[in-house]
Amino acid sequence: MTADKVIDWPPVEGVLAHSIKIVDIPPRPAIMDRIRAAMNEDIPNFNYVGQLISADVSLAAGLIKTANSPYFGFRSRARTINEALLMLGLDATCRAVAALCFRQSFPDSARYERFWDASARIAALSGWLAGRLEKSKIRPDNAYTFGLFRDCGIIILLCRFPDYAASLARANQNAELSFTSVEQLDFPTDHSVIGALLAQNWWLSDEMCQAIRYHHDRHAIDMFDSGLAMGSRYLIALSQTAEYLLQQVSGASQTREWEKLGSSCLRLLNLDADDLTELCVEAGALLKTVDY
Repeated sequence: MTADKVIDWPPVEGVLAHSIKIVDIPPRPAIMDRIRAAMNEDIPNFNYVGQLISADVSLAAGLIKTANSPYFGFRSRARTINEALLMLGLDATCRAVAALCFRQSFPDSARYERFWDASARIAALSGWLAGRLEKSKIRPDNAYTFGLFRDCGIIILLCRFPDYAASLARANQNAELSFTSVEQLDFPTDHSVIGALLAQNWWLSDEMCQAIRYHHDRHAIDMFDSGLAMGSRYLIALSQTAEYLLQQVSGASQTREWEKLGSSCLRLLNLDADDLTELCVEAGALLKTVDY
């Protein structure tokens, strides 16, 4: 494939239509509709949004923890929901609530503790990298949200298909085929498709939906004329780099994705091997400060 060839990426709606009948996508929580309505008022009602979130103890605690995460770099710490709202803003708050609600959508959430933990760490490192690497021009809260939702389709498929865990293991260890190609050998869809469908239904930005849809596609990162927004490409590169840093620091959750996508991520983010070594040291120190 030549560098100047334009890929006509199909719209998310067209690619995802067949998956709706196959997989049960968790419905969008009602609280997100209420927060969105408050955001769309001529004068957004922060107090009303704060009351909505405060009514759910776990959501309130999760939002305060998010606002106090080190990657945001706020000098003060939020002690109340209203303080968290003022620090984050309504848009970032809505996305943070979406991430918290997604975890609550699974009654047996504790079964997937390793997944939640890895997603939280990748999200934290993605947000930190967005602030650390000025070239990306991605807001830390956007990179953080993407890190949380990037692989949300995996949990949905694990719940829907008992045999998906074996396919997931094979995809993690395949050094030649793309991750999603391995999934498609066994199932009529893949986790990037399902994740993009959920993200779209839960009102994440189109930039984020597209990044979820193509985060295992090397050409989506590489090609400036691919038709994929630069913001989507940077989100993909930041999260893949964050995942690599996590694997280097923790030695856990090893996959073959960096072998397939790493050079493209480094090129887009304008990083070299020395930069990566330095980032590994800094990432290790950061992870010790993050409360999951």
